[in-house]
Amino acid sequence: MLKPGVLNRRIAGEIIRRFECKGLKLVGLKMLRVSPELAASHYAEHKEKPFYADLVAYITSGPVIAMVWQGDDCVTLVRKMIGATKPQDALPGTIRGDFCLHTQHNIIHASDCEENAEREIHLFFDGQELFDWEDAVSPWC
Repeated sequence: MLKPGVLNRRIAGEIIRRFECKGLKLVGLKMLRVSPELAASHYAEHKEKPFYADLVAYITSGPVIAMVWQGDDCVTLVRKMIGATKPQDALPGTIRGDFCLHTQHNIIHASDCEENAEREIHLFFDGQELFDWEDAVSPWC
């Protein structure tokens, strides 16, 4: 998910381009405003943590771009591409390493495991909004 800061900085295309250039297949994409209720479901595991209110405030502060990508070891690969959560730990060349300065304004979210990916996909997309299409380029990636 690309968070509100991505849209404000007009770098959504650059980030999507990185995933496409890697060879991942985009099967779901939509822009939406996250309601406080959806944010609470999305961040349920952080509810008791001191930064929870800031997470909810940021993700509900403007539109986000929710995405679903497919590819071999997609969750692991995407996590490596986005880099460490703390911008000071994110290596140059990663999305957070190149575009983030502050943890509280982290510009991107990616699921940390297959189970959370499934849960999060169902929070943001219904089955009719996902498209498993034939990728003619996949043998080359």
